[in-house]
Amino acid sequence: MTRNTLLELRAPALIANARKARQLAGRAAMFAMVKANAYGHGLSWAASALRPEVDGFGVALMEEAQALREAGIKAPLLLVEGCFDQQELLAASAADIQLVVHSGWQIELLERTRLPAVVTVWLKVDSGMHRLGLPVHQCAAAIARLRALPQVRLAGVMSHFACADMPQDTQSAQQLASLRRLADAHGLAFSAANSAGLYRYPDSHGALVRPGIMLYGGSPLLNQSAASLGLAVTQRLSARLIAVNEVPAGDAVGYGATWRASRPSRIGVVAIGYGDGYPRHAPNGTPVAVNGIRTGLAGRVSMDMLTVDVTDIPAAEPGDEVELWGDLVSVDEVAAACGTISYELFCQVTPRVRRVVI
Repeated sequence: MTRNTLLELRAPALIANARKARQLAGRAAMFAMVKANAYGHGLSWAASALRPEVDGFGVALMEEAQALREAGIKAPLLLVEGCFDQQELLAASAADIQLVVHSGWQIELLERTRLPAVVTVWLKVDSGMHRLGLPVHQCAAAIARLRALPQVRLAGVMSHFACADMPQDTQSAQQLASLRRLADAHGLAFSAANSAGLYRYPDSHGALVRPGIMLYGGSPLLNQSAASLGLAVTQRLSARLIAVNEVPAGDAVGYGATWRASRPSRIGVVAIGYGDGYPRHAPNGTPVAVNGIRTGLAGRVSMDMLTVDVTDIPAAEPGDEVELWGDLVSVDEVAAACGTISYELFCQVTPRVRRVVI
């Protein structure tokens, strides 16, 4: 029996979610966000699967953009943090990679660099998130500077929602209004909608939408499941039981003795841990499914193993499959139990988990 810890990747589900995003986007162009190794799914694999369904791709780093070009992806690419230096700027121009410009120093870099080809630029506007982007009152001057550069094609203005996933969101409407006023004043297109914006704010779609988490089967909205939003499961993380132990009532399990048996119990040991990317801080009771039956963690997650309560699954034995997230246990459930989001769980699965492409 091999360790057999698997991450199953499903191209049909990825494609179905892209088609859902396309349906929501209407006439807007759609760039799929594939940064951070396509949210842990595999950069080249995800881009190849998504290519027929989208108009382009968004990445965070020049290395990601170059990897896509080297993999034969000729679709438009958008570097959402822009270039960090002149070498990257020259490479972006040569490879026909679109840039986000979010700071004055990036405009200065464009002004003093002779580019091999015209580069398409989106000006990032800080409409209220206060992360990246120029304040609205500085944008008129920035637009004039960019328009004065013959090697720059200014595609439009862009911003990012801070609270679009939240049920009581009021900030997104304010951000969108600010961005649209700026775009209208200068005759420019705008881009604002992420996955949450696609669902909640149809008037935010503009010229370009940038779906991310919804493509990978994670819910972009708090308190709404991915299934209720019509999203398919794109990855399933599973491992195997390697031991089943009898634990007397009153005895504790695992480091720190954080779980104690309230009755005579059977504890399954699963061949996966935080060394594989499963969150160490997952608390007791975090859902898993053993042989298709839901149960929960019992004890602290170790580097290579975790333990689950199989007392009520009497047939459980070594070799049986355990789903950590996927079809019976949603990744959003696990994320909520761990006080995090599905994005983090997707991104932190380590290379020692074997990938199986469906």
